[in-house]
Amino acid sequence: MVAERVFGPGPHRLRYNGSDVAPLAVAESYRTRQRGLLGTDAVIGALWITRCPSVHMIGMRYPIDVAVVDRAGLVLLIKTLRPWTGGTWPRRGASATIEAAAGAMAEWGIEPGGVLEIVRAAAVTGDPPAAAG
Repeated sequence: MVAERVFGPGPHRLRYNGSDVAPLAVAESYRTRQRGLLGTDAVIGALWITRCPSVHMIGMRYPIDVAVVDRAGLVLLIKTLRPWTGGTWPRRGASATIEAAAGAMAEWGIEPGGVLEIVRAAAVTGDPPAAAG
């Protein structure tokens, strides 16, 4: 029997129109952006993929919701994607894609025209930022 591979929850928080909605991981490196949720069986919370105007579903094991946002976090598109389908096409002005379990965007009330943002873990806990070194 193979253990289920669950992605998340991430250390950050996802905020929509100023309200906290879910735990969040942020994919910022080339490797984490390319991998996304591939190789997982489920996701807790959401994954924000920076510098990612579109996604594909080749190799995915389960359906997901995606929100495509511009640099300011303005939601340009919400879509539910099925495994092994094409995914999303790049949109003008798109900067990042947020991935979550199918149905999560509706559950969280996220709609095109709203604003999503990352609340970094240090801001969530109130801890001072780590010293650069």
